[in-house]
Amino acid sequence: MDSLVADEPLLARLRSPFVARISYVDAAALADPELRRYMDDARRIGTPRPETQAIRSHVPAVAKAFMRAWERTFREGVLEHPLKELCRVYVSKTIDCHY
Repeated sequence: MDSLVADEPLLARLRSPFVARISYVDAAALADPELRRYMDDARRIGTPRPETQAIRSHVPAVAKAFMRAWERTFREGVLEHPLKELCRVYVSKTIDCHY
């Protein structure tokens, strides 16, 4: 943490009111049926969030890799869904993520 405090210009940039503006890929424009299914599932189920899926879809290989791992972790496997949700909340709280 001391190394961050020493880098004041970095901290100033991190506190900047400006936020990156990354466009969302239009789901209707996706030609790949796998990516369209992931976008449709995100809208229908709500996780992962459709907005983040629309950003990942700028790079189809990234979107596919993320969703394949997501499906194996959260939609398949041997753990009950409530325990998986509890783990997600724990990680979110641990890293101070407000989603």
